Amino acid sequence: MANLVIDEKLTDLLTKAINPIEITKTSGFDKIIDSIGEARIVLMGEATHGTEEFYQTRIALSQLLIEQKGFKAIAIEGDWPSVYSMHRYILGSNEFRNERTALKHFTRFPTWMWANTTIPPFLHWLRQYNDSLDVKAKVGIYGLDLYSLHDSMQAIIEFLASQQPDLAEQARNRYACFDHTAMDPQMYGYFVNQHLKHSCIKEVKDQLLEMQHRTFSKLNADKLLLSEAEFYANQNARLVKNAEEYYRAMFEPRAISWNLRDNHMAQTLSNVIAHIESKSNLPAKVIVWAHNSHVGDARATEMNDRGEVNLGQIVREHYDTSSYLLGFSTYTGTVTASSDWDYPAEIKTVLPALEASYEALFHKLSTRTFFLNLRNKSHLIELLKHARLQRAIGVIYLPESERLSHYYFSRLPYQFDSIIHIDKTSALTALSKENQLRPDDLPETYPTGE
Repeated sequence: MANLVIDEKLTDLLTKAINPIEITKTSGFDKIIDSIGEARIVLMGEATHGTEEFYQTRIALSQLLIEQKGFKAIAIEGDWPSVYSMHRYILGSNEFRNERTALKHFTRFPTWMWANTTIPPFLHWLRQYNDSLDVKAKVGIYGLDLYSLHDSMQAIIEFLASQQPDLAEQARNRYACFDHTAMDPQMYGYFVNQHLKHSCIKEVKDQLLEMQHRTFSKLNADKLLLSEAEFYANQNARLVKNAEEYYRAMFEPRAISWNLRDNHMAQTLSNVIAHIESKSNLPAKVIVWAHNSHVGDARATEMNDRGEVNLGQIVREHYDTSSYLLGFSTYTGTVTASSDWDYPAEIKTVLPALEASYEALFHKLSTRTFFLNLRNKSHLIELLKHARLQRAIGVIYLPESERLSHYYFSRLPYQFDSIIHIDKTSALTALSKENQLRPDDLPETYPTGE
């Protein structure tokens, strides 16, 4: 009975507090931009990795932040080398025939996360926007993730081969430590944990130190800014070092590998910020796109009980009021997701949210698509602060084990600064439709892949 009374109060307060928005026309988005204020590190989440409306909303908001507030970079939950192709394209490179060819390196599962129909038009817009800007003022796009061990090693060797062939050979010899396991880094982690293979800790550290020494020597001698190619290569070396540790940690308790990954994301974001500031001599303004589980402050969720930290928590700790965390939620609809790791993408039906969830609470409101500012609303926060279930669908969706696989407890007002709720959403469309199956093509039957 007490919960029913609380929910009735909440429904009344929420009805007064929410701001209706219209995704296709960006109607009501001015309230979101106003709430961001002077924040310069804006993290935008998503409740799934396969929802059209989440991508379109982040794109529209990012365009407004770039145009109206001078944001200079977007950092996404994607692989550093693959995203670098997108980066080169929007900076004006002629090596790509069109926007779609700039996405050709997204071949690792889940390809639809970035090789989908929402991205090419956005890349086209970014390139056009950049065309009129000075090189140092152009907007960039960067990858935050560390799942590109082999591609990053190859990129380092290719970069050095074009600069100093002897150093390329040295890098090749160091990375040969991985042998055939470089193509399957989980196998590397397994072999090392089973004492069937020596680790490559020394080799990846030595290569990173070599790259850093080379860069510092060049900067001291020439007093030049770090070029995009040099920055890209150095970050690849950092990634290889962190990925080597990550794949060894995959066979330890989950919190260890999770924390390594999100700390890598935070470190990469910090490096991107420093790189931008070195060019402009101004505080960098950066947008981040990642899953809610990375963007929302882990301290306000049950992740904290498991000893897990995440990108949102680290950003808040470092940037405080200069940061802004925006979450997303949905009640039902369809989603692009797989039934297991490396399985084909399917268009799956998203079950109606569980009754004890934030999503179910929002569904009770008459307004179906809205923005809720969670800052400075004391009465509302007092009622919302009690832990409720929140849904998280990654690249894998298992509706038959919905509660166990896709829900965790959170305290929304402390997790995000604001949230956008879209009650009914639709599945993202992959560029390679042959890899995206309709619901009837497969029965609904590794990790959630957030």
